[in-house]
Amino acid sequence: MSEEQTQDQGAAPRVVTFGCRLNAYESEVMRANAAAAGLNDAIFFNTCAVTAEAERQARQAIRKARRENPDARIIVTGCAAQVDPGRYAAMPEVDQVLGNEEKLRPESFLPEATERVLVNDIMSVTETAGHLIDGLKDRARAFVQVQNGCDHRCTFCIIPFGRGNSRSVPIGEVVRQVQALVANGYKEVVLSGVDITSYGPDLPGKPSLGQMVRRLLALVPDLPRLRISSIDCIEMDDDLFRLIAEEPRLMPHLHLSLQAGDDMILKRMKRRHMRDEAIALTDRLRAIRPDVVFGADLIAGFPTETEEMFRNTLDIVDDCGLTYLHVFPYSERQGTPAARIPNQVPKAERKERARRLREKGEERFAAYLKGRIGKTERVLVEKDGEGRTEGFAPAAVSGNPGDLVEVVITGTDGHILTARPVAECAA
Repeated sequence: MSEEQTQDQGAAPRVVTFGCRLNAYESEVMRANAAAAGLNDAIFFNTCAVTAEAERQARQAIRKARRENPDARIIVTGCAAQVDPGRYAAMPEVDQVLGNEEKLRPESFLPEATERVLVNDIMSVTETAGHLIDGLKDRARAFVQVQNGCDHRCTFCIIPFGRGNSRSVPIGEVVRQVQALVANGYKEVVLSGVDITSYGPDLPGKPSLGQMVRRLLALVPDLPRLRISSIDCIEMDDDLFRLIAEEPRLMPHLHLSLQAGDDMILKRMKRRHMRDEAIALTDRLRAIRPDVVFGADLIAGFPTETEEMFRNTLDIVDDCGLTYLHVFPYSERQGTPAARIPNQVPKAERKERARRLREKGEERFAAYLKGRIGKTERVLVEKDGEGRTEGFAPAAVSGNPGDLVEVVITGTDGHILTARPVAECAA
């Protein structure tokens, strides 16, 4: 997950979103429900609990919003509010706190919903609805929630207590959502969830993620591009492997939930894969889809991590051929087993190791961009003259947001590709 914060300006009600793609999707559901209820003066904060820094940023933003909007109604929701509603209810700037289930219910935004704290026991939630949205504001690609929650209990992670147990959106609901988005002009859809590769066991027939994706692509033939968000490298099913090998509409970009590259640290994290399994997965995927590009989440400075253990994580960037890194210095989360491990790595060392990982990631990313020079790519134009290739590399291109353009890559500055339309190169 990312700690990126996004804020949509100029629309009422306003929604400030922290964290993951699932939050971004749910913010659109909230925006529509709040607008229907007439909450045009409200400011919503959809928070993230993945790190202490994400929560700090949210609280800072809430206080700033109150200073700048003294008469606005401020409503806080998301994972941080779900995990610790009392903390946000105690903030004088906050008018109401909603849980992760309540924020998606239209009735939570009606005038009679006056209770200051509406937060259910998230572990009691057994279904995830397929909320229909028209798209995401100012984005050329759309995110569709297909799964929520997590049944695993990694020792560093608080998210299951913010999202509840794993539950899946029925295939028919997913198909209807994607059909609606394609009808509205979207050419790329990203399937999102908390633990997306756990999709299906709670549904009739127990379809796997790969089976769902296969049916989705068959039933929405006009969708040009489909992406899968972060996946667990131990849970991929045979159908998904076959689709990656054979389906050109499934984009060759996979983000892996690795977290570490040292076996002892992986065990202490209570992850379900070992180092060699991660390397074997990337080798297998590269063999069946040579153009596949990998990203990964990595944590630096987990409790008990020695320099040698950290070097194993640093080395896995090369061993797995990773291109896009999401790096987090380890952050203690109250209520998680890892926070009680006595041998905590000093915070300064965590930050230094995270810096080294990011530096390694920047080198790999720049090398990948350089290797694309001279290649022909299809780019989805987003905004401000920039788009994304099928491998998710940023490219400077001309065109209208939502256009798919075929270009030849002409260069890079190490951060973004430059390109010319194929027609110009032929001329």
